[in-house]
Amino acid sequence: MRFRNAVKRDADVLTALALRSKGHWGYPASFLDRCRGELTVTPEDLESETAHYVVAETDGVVTGFYGVTQTDGESCELEALFVEPSLIGTGIGRLLLQNALREAFNRGGSALVVQSDPNAAAFYRACGGRVIGRRQSDSIPGRYLPVFLFTTRDVTHVA
Repeated sequence: MRFRNAVKRDADVLTALALRSKGHWGYPASFLDRCRGELTVTPEDLESETAHYVVAETDGVVTGFYGVTQTDGESCELEALFVEPSLIGTGIGRLLLQNALREAFNRGGSALVVQSDPNAAAFYRACGGRVIGRRQSDSIPGRYLPVFLFTTRDVTHVA
């Protein structure tokens, strides 16, 4: 597996992967349709000066990706972290998260904030994230999602 920076032409592939990965949790098509806007990765997202997207590939096939956005001088936000559903549980997610943490801290941030799907909360907790609250979903009003915090000391813990 190798990591590379995402490029504009990856947008549709990453969007499709995000929807498949979200669907892994058994959500109905109507739920995924409501989340489509939030899960869509655009070419503009991939060229943003404040966001950085990285793709994981195995033999030239995209197996996962993440996006980190600089939110202020002190922190970054994990915009996305998705793994090909057939590969969930194989360690790719941990490698992506570790890479995302390094990227956040290389950008000068001291913290990475993660708004998690409830089904992925155990993953972030196992990787050392600490729940710091919850946020309302941008896609589904009234649905609240756990928010995790990672700091510089968590980079080695995720490995």
